[in-house]
Amino acid sequence: MSYFELPKTTFVNRFIPKNAFDEYTNSSQKKRFSDKIEKITWLNKLSKETINLDGSEVNEIQIFEIKLKVKENILQLLNIIDKAIPYHIIFVLKFGEETYLSTSKKHNHINNENTAVIDWNFYSEWHSISNKRVSLQLKESIDFIYTNFCSQISGFQSKNIKEIIENDSVKTKLKRQIEDLEIKIKKEKQFNLKVELNEKLKNLKKEFKTIDLNQKN
Repeated sequence: MSYFELPKTTFVNRFIPKNAFDEYTNSSQKKRFSDKIEKITWLNKLSKETINLDGSEVNEIQIFEIKLKVKENILQLLNIIDKAIPYHIIFVLKFGEETYLSTSKKHNHINNENTAVIDWNFYSEWHSISNKRVSLQLKESIDFIYTNFCSQISGFQSKNIKEIIENDSVKTKLKRQIEDLEIKIKKEKQFNLKVELNEKLKNLKKEFKTIDLNQKN
């Protein structure tokens, strides 16, 4: 069953071989494609022809389903696929009865229209396939559909993709700082320094929580 309930006009359901991306990978990345990914399926195409909506910045959205051999975030491999395909892609990653969603805001390379440049990665947490948290709102324009999807993934409500990326960037930076500090605290032996680091951690978590609460209000 497809994650998104989309019109039949959007159906593609085409198998994509993993070696289709060989020219964009080195030997280590090829091995990861083989070790981590079981199957890639191009499920849907959202375009003027399939949903009768236009877009200015985003002309088409492709939906790819990727069945995984291991439960793992494969962002590096998704970036390889994204760079090889000049259209925006929404990835539905599946492992057993769990899934996560990912997409990348990107633009065409200035010197090579067949290669994309990634501006920012959006991705959800793992969740049950039956517990769908995100939908595709097929209205207004393809730009709106994509921006609305990114807004849902990030948890930040905005119709401006740049604002969504900026907010997501701040949250991601804070989250990394918190994770790094937690590791540092575990390794710290001096009590006074540990107290100082814990205070800093407390402030970072408070800042992160404030941003999170503001998004939900």
